Amino acid sequence: MKNSFELVPIDNICVIDKNQNQWKNLPYVGMEDIESSTGKFIGSTNPRVVKSSTFSFDSTHLLYGRLRPYLKKIFLPSFKGHCSTEIFPIKVKKEVDKKFLFYWFISDDVTDKINHTCTGARMPRANMKEVMSFKIPLFSLSGQKRIVKILDKAFTSIDKAKENAVKNLENSKELFDSHLQSVFANPGKDWERKKLAEVANLVDSLHKTPKYIQEGYPMVRVTDIKPGYLNLSKTKKVDKLTFDEFSKRHSPKIGDIVLSRVGSYGVSAIVNTNESFCLGQNTVFVIPKIDSKYFYYFLNSSHTKEQLDKMVSGTTQPTISLKSIKEVLVPIPSVKEQKIIVQQFNACLAETKKLEAIYMQKIEDLEELKKSVLQKAFNGKF
Repeated sequence: MKNSFELVPIDNICVIDKNQNQWKNLPYVGMEDIESSTGKFIGSTNPRVVKSSTFSFDSTHLLYGRLRPYLKKIFLPSFKGHCSTEIFPIKVKKEVDKKFLFYWFISDDVTDKINHTCTGARMPRANMKEVMSFKIPLFSLSGQKRIVKILDKAFTSIDKAKENAVKNLENSKELFDSHLQSVFANPGKDWERKKLAEVANLVDSLHKTPKYIQEGYPMVRVTDIKPGYLNLSKTKKVDKLTFDEFSKRHSPKIGDIVLSRVGSYGVSAIVNTNESFCLGQNTVFVIPKIDSKYFYYFLNSSHTKEQLDKMVSGTTQPTISLKSIKEVLVPIPSVKEQKIIVQQFNACLAETKKLEAIYMQKIEDLEELKKSVLQKAFNGKF
């Protein structure tokens, strides 16, 4: 049965309640304490004092995060507290169900409209005066509660299905990682074990920070090295003089491996393109003397990660020295076995990628279903 409704401005049914002070002995809610899109509180209810002024709220409010509204930081508190001034407490009238308003705010159509009111490029904030003039489809209170009940049930089912899809996605990745671990942690009896420096040449990048330009030559940094591939489309650019300087030690060739040494250390990618680039600081070229793909799989195994973890120095910026990398022990089977192992890994990886694609599509479909359900709800189709 479809619900009838009338379109009314938001400020007819609720008000922004900005009671500002420096509150003490109350739980604090910042933008980081609200999970995007879900409305889940991920902070602490322990009392917390902050230096700046905050807004007070209680369980009668809806908290709306106006900073970067596309993040959909919206929360229905069940306790009394104070929040960041980037979060506006909204008090609704008796004829309005708070959860109904919550669902309206997180709908894509409304979020898009709110995004268009924003000012500020780096820190976009919703123009709440304009937002409060938006019209909401207002159903009877019983109609609102019925819609909320339907949405609660639908979202619970969708979230459960999404949780299972995410779990299956993680399991498929772990299956491949487990296969890598089983091979490299349990080498054959006739396999050799050599230091990495014996089976590969290492070429460190220059230890200097270049000046980046808008248009120029690509420089691969640690952040451009993704597990399995180089993100060359997003690299920073340098001028010809800098590019030549950073390329003097080595020009990349297909089969070379690029490894990060700092921060997300140990992440590696194999070069599979003739596109030219130079390496930025904190990265290193690994040029294998054995099967390149075998070497790449070895570097990506948890067995290797365990070795690297023992060599890390620094806490705020974990770093592995070139000297330490050279000491990593590499299990080496015969050339024939290397090729067989690579074929097995390739087949396993292909199957893993296929499963990942299925589960990723499932997750995307479930998100689209959520959007569709919300759209129907506020078009009176329930």
